[in-house]
Amino acid sequence: MIVLGIILLVIGLIAGINILWTIGVILVVIGAVLWILGAVGHAVGGRRHYW
Repeated sequence: MIVLGIILLVIGLIAGINILWTIGVILVVIGAVLWILGAVGHAVGGRRHYW
């Protein structure tokens, strides 16, 4: 999810499409939150680790 967000950020920045940039930021933030939750041991989606 983080990688997809970064890809959308780059494409949105190069092409000048704001909606792709916005979606990319959202995906990066959600991916980082899930990664942190999984790293500290909280179950995410019924799994003990996110990745």
